[in-house]
Parts: sequence; C-alpha cells; structure tokens
Amino acid sequence: MYYIGYDIGSSSIKAALVEKASGKQIAVVNEPETEMEMMSIHKGWAEQNPNTWWKHICTATQRLLKENQLKSEVITGIGISYQMHGLVVVDKKGNPLRNAIIWCDSRAVSIGQEAFDALGIEKCAEHLLNSPGNFTASKLKWVKENEPEIYAQIHKFMLPGDYIAYKLSSDIRSTISGLSEGIFWDFKSNQIADWLLQHYGIHKDLVPQLTPTFSVQGEVSIEGAKQSGLATGTPILYRAGDQPNNALSLNVFNPGEVAATGGTSGVVYAITDSLSVKESSRVNNFAHVNYTTEKPRIGKLLCINGAGIQYRWLLNNLKVSSYEEMNALAASVPVGSDGVAIHPFGNGAERMLDNKILGTQLSNINLNNHTKAHLCRAALEGIAFSFVYGFEIMKSDGLKAEVIRAGNDNLFRSEIFSNTIATLIGQEIEIYNTTGAIGAARACQLHKGDFKTFSKQIMDNDYVMSYTPTNEKAAYITAYKKWKNKLDQLLKNN
Repeated sequence: MYYIGYDIGSSSIKAALVEKASGKQIAVVNEPETEMEMMSIHKGWAEQNPNTWWKHICTATQRLLKENQLKSEVITGIGISYQMHGLVVVDKKGNPLRNAIIWCDSRAVSIGQEAFDALGIEKCAEHLLNSPGNFTASKLKWVKENEPEIYAQIHKFMLPGDYIAYKLSSDIRSTISGLSEGIFWDFKSNQIADWLLQHYGIHKDLVPQLTPTFSVQGEVSIEGAKQSGLATGTPILYRAGDQPNNALSLNVFNPGEVAATGGTSGVVYAITDSLSVKESSRVNNFAHVNYTTEKPRIGKLLCINGAGIQYRWLLNNLKVSSYEEMNALAASVPVGSDGVAIHPFGNGAERMLDNKILGTQLSNINLNNHTKAHLCRAALEGIAFSFVYGFEIMKSDGLKAEVIRAGNDNLFRSEIFSNTIATLIGQEIEIYNTTGAIGAARACQLHKGDFKTFSKQIMDNDYVMSYTPTNEKAAYITAYKKWKNKLDQLLKNN
C-alpha cells in the first residue's frame, strides 16, 4: 500500500509515491517538463490559472501509477503541500472566477499597510501575530475594490491547496494553519478574525469550512477519480502550506526546532509555543501544522530573498562549469575571503531589512590580489552571514534554537556555507534528503497521531549527515562582524 504526496509550486507540480509501511520513497515526478506559466499583466502582478495546477496533478498522478505499474486501489491516502498566500475565488458551481493571485504578487501591499496603520500594531501583533501585509486577506480586499463584478459572484475563497483538494473531492475546506497564512485567524480569541473581515468589508460566509490539518478531509469523488486516475473514495488526509510542510518533512514540530531552506531564497522556520511577537514587521508567524488552541505551535518564518539566486548569478557570469567547481574555488580561500565581502540582497525588497532594497553589494576587492575564487567564497559567506543575521532577529523575537534541520539542497550541500552558519550560531545542523512532496505523502499517517513512527521513517530514510561548529570560530566572528558593520552602513544610507 502507498501514499501520494503533492507539492504545488509556482514553477511545477511534484508528486511523490511513498510506501505506507516503511515511508520509503518509491518515485517522484515533476509536471510539466518546462516551468508553468506565470502571468504578469502589470508590474508586480503574478497570476496562474488554478486549473493548470489541476491538469498537472492529474498527469503526475497517472504517470506515477503507470510508471510503477500500480492500480489506483493501492493508494490509501493523499497529502497536499502548496504555495502559500495564494488566492483562488470560485462561484457556487466551484468554477474559478479569475486567475489565482499567487504568493509573489505585490498588488495588495498598500491595502495591507493601510489596514495595519488603521488597526494598529498592538492589535495586529496580539491577535494576528502579523501585519495584514500582502497576504491572502489583503488580496481578497483588492478583488473587492477593483473587480466588484467578480467579487459579487464569489461563493468561497480558497488557498491553492484547498482548491486541489476541492477538485479531488468536491468539498471546499481549509485549515487553521491555512487561514493563519492568509491572516484570517485571530490567535488570541481562537477564531476567525471577524474584525479584520469587517474592516475589509468581507463577509464571513466566504470563508471555507474548517477541517483539522491531520484528518480525513474528504474523499476522492467520482469526477475527481475520473480525471486524476485515483480510486473513488481515496481519503485526503493532510494539507499544509509549503514552509510548514517543509518543516514537517524535516520532523520539525516542537519549540526549539528549526527548519532551514537554502534554495533560490533562504528561509528560517522556527517553532515556538509563545504567542508573543516583537518583530511582526520582519518575521511572519503562522499556525504550524500541529497547532491546536489547547497546545499552540507557532511557526516563525523569516525569508531571505537574496540567497541561492545570487550564487546562481555568479555561476552564470564567472565562466565556471558547476557549483562543485565554485565550491572548490571557494575552499582555496581562507575564512573571511581575504577581506572581500558580498551582501546578497539583490532580489528585491528584503522583509527582514524592513523591506529595504539594497541590491547586491561587492566591496573591498583588490584588483591585484583577488580572483574569482575570492568571489565564490565571499558569496557563500555573505549568504551564510545573512542567515546568521536572520537568526539574530529571530532570537530577539524569542527564538531559542535547539535543533536545526535542513534539506540537502544546493546551498546546504556546501561545506563552507553550512560550517559558517553552524560555527557562528554554535549549533549543529542536521541534513536530510527529502522533499515537500515526500513529506506530504508521509504526513498521511499522522491523522492517527503516530508521530513516533513518522519521526523514525525520516531518520531511517532521509538522514544524510551533520555539520558541527568548527574550531575556527574566532576567524568566522571577525569576518561576520566586518560584514555586519558594512550592512549597518548600507541600511543607514539607504
């Protein structure tokens, strides 16, 4: 018997087949072969057709079954991970009324800021744990203001994962974790944030029915089975946004546990049981997958836009053949890159820097002495220093990191990158070879509360290695202080 896990990204759909008994990964497929279309009619807009996600879900499912010679009846559960903060609106027949407004769309920034100013930092911090920001609630308000004819037809709004679950089951539902990522949840009163809806003029009837994150959330309908290739009655047992799901995939559930991601952008996602926030403008706070009103588990999320994208830029412009060659070049240079410093903030506004746009900064280059090897080392250190800076912000917001786990992705494969972070924060970093789709598949078992087996499956199947703090801490501290002083100057002059 097997579980299927889906990861609905903005570039592709990943589907994973996992053996139920052992949690072992059997197969993973990506659809489509090229990136999905992202429409940007105006600057700062980003939309996708939600039925494109569904089309590729169906193709990926059929591929998994066919390529592994399996009948649909052997799939006993479905888990769904999805791109966070998106907005799908449907009519009474469940048909999308417009393209989905996805996570990287910035049209609602001013709406969220106006609400934050009007409602007050204290009210938002105590009840929402966030600024309304550019999240799903603000995007829905944008539709109300700018597309009233569409808004008038809305039966329900959904997050991307909710829509896929609906297409599979014909049931429109969401979770507390999902509503919190859209900034619809009041943590202080443990209910939907009616007062925010009232401020935006949004009727509560548009909110989907709530279902527990780990539960039988619906079953594949006759139509869902016909299109997807799954068997009628197959239960949907889990759904969560991509960052909470990434943490779940790394067995991060409890206070003090941290999940880190080093892809195109960098993410630090830490679990706490505290509802107190000090950095609501720089750190997002969401209900984690195992949040309950009796036992709150909050995921603190800090994003670093300028991470792997900068290292890829160097790869494309230094005339090197691979990341492995870049890492080898970097290893030939001592800690601190002989004074060369790179601040990797060239991927738009950085929320952790109060939404300032610095651009990538290269400094202290001596044209007689420095080479591309120094640039490679300075790039890795600069991105790592950004993570350390982010950890300092999280610490000021109450984070006490006891366990740090990361996926075996591009940046964390680098010994220099991982050792720099581990040494400066004085904490071991555990590396696991897993993906969001695999985690979503394994999460199907958690509706029965068996976290012990889930944890064991991750250790048995995914653990790769650990990076421990090195004995060169003094050199790392000196280099980081210089980098941080330069950052303070950049921020002051911006």
